[in-house]
Amino acid sequence: MLSLSDIEDARERVESVARRTPLEYSHTFSDMTGAEVHLKLENFQRTGSFKIRGAMNRIATLSEDEKAAGVVTASAGNHAQGVALAASRAGVDSKIVMPEHAPISKVKATRRYGGDVVLHGTDYDDAQERAHEIEAEEGRTYVHAFDDEYVMAGQGTIGLEIAEDCPTLDTVVVPIGGGGLISGISTAIKEQYPDARVIGVQADRASSVATSLQKGEIQTLDEVDTIADGIAVRRVGDKTFSVIEERVDEVVTVSDEEIAVALTYLLERSKTLVEGAGAVALAALIFEKFDYDADEVIVPALCGGNIDMNTLTTVVMRGLVETGRYLKIRTELKDRPGSLEQLIEIVAEERANIYAIRHDRTSRKIAMNATEVEIDLEMRGPEHVETLLAALRERGYDVEVLD
Repeated sequence: MLSLSDIEDARERVESVARRTPLEYSHTFSDMTGAEVHLKLENFQRTGSFKIRGAMNRIATLSEDEKAAGVVTASAGNHAQGVALAASRAGVDSKIVMPEHAPISKVKATRRYGGDVVLHGTDYDDAQERAHEIEAEEGRTYVHAFDDEYVMAGQGTIGLEIAEDCPTLDTVVVPIGGGGLISGISTAIKEQYPDARVIGVQADRASSVATSLQKGEIQTLDEVDTIADGIAVRRVGDKTFSVIEERVDEVVTVSDEEIAVALTYLLERSKTLVEGAGAVALAALIFEKFDYDADEVIVPALCGGNIDMNTLTTVVMRGLVETGRYLKIRTELKDRPGSLEQLIEIVAEERANIYAIRHDRTSRKIAMNATEVEIDLEMRGPEHVETLLAALRERGYDVEVLD
């Protein structure tokens, strides 16, 4: 099984390419949770993700014949960029299979780093199947995204940095997709600080590890569907699952709504941009998915910052909705002059800011003498939302809150 010495050896191979990323104390999240929170900012890594570490370690160990034949891999985006850059730096040809719906920003970045991108399938597992076909057809070496001890060791260099920068560590919280990151970090942490906890986090609609642990054996999910596309994996690795069973204390899940809130808080309060997978560790802490003590020293790993701009817009909007900062309502008015003005007066009295109004007389869901109105509002928080809704309902409006 993966050992601390494997990870220490990996550091020598990857340090020329991978950056040592900051570990920063967060006043905001420490005040919010009562814990002593230090953020591991791996979103500042080259290629925007930790994946460069494992990819570089694996490619550095190839034989000369393997380097000449080239490499192939499958990835939802971050591993793709890591392999493309690591291969380019080593003078190795790389072919990268990505899901057809991979974020366009990640596809473009992979090509810029020198990877030959092939789009195939709906998710990581479909892409992986095609990558193995290319492996057989072209004699390339397959660089697994997670189920490879060299890759796991490369990712584990993050654990070395956390242990060195935060010697008072009590708990580290780590995202899980296929398990390579948490396998490496848990090994680095547990072999140096046996009493420290390692908590794994998955999206609840991509919970292959959580489900496998409940069943006592590896399970393959029928599908995965989450804004955390970087950890949207249907099946955990065989090697990584063994490490997780032995060295990870607990695995919890978070919803997409909770991920969106954590991402929004990071952007607004810490001025830190992460992708969905990069926010899950903090989401688990904020929403108390695991037990922790006041003043416990906790390190959430922010594992990536490669978020598509269209996705970012959607996620931030969802985060604002979930935190009571943005409200969409629907109501009916009598179709007569002044009705809309009266409604707007109440909104203004309650100090809500109108973002957009849609006014529809033709809806079949309303009476002939009525009109349907939808209003998008900028709000100040949950209490402000409840105050506005109460004021409208007290004045006789039947108000529906829209998702």
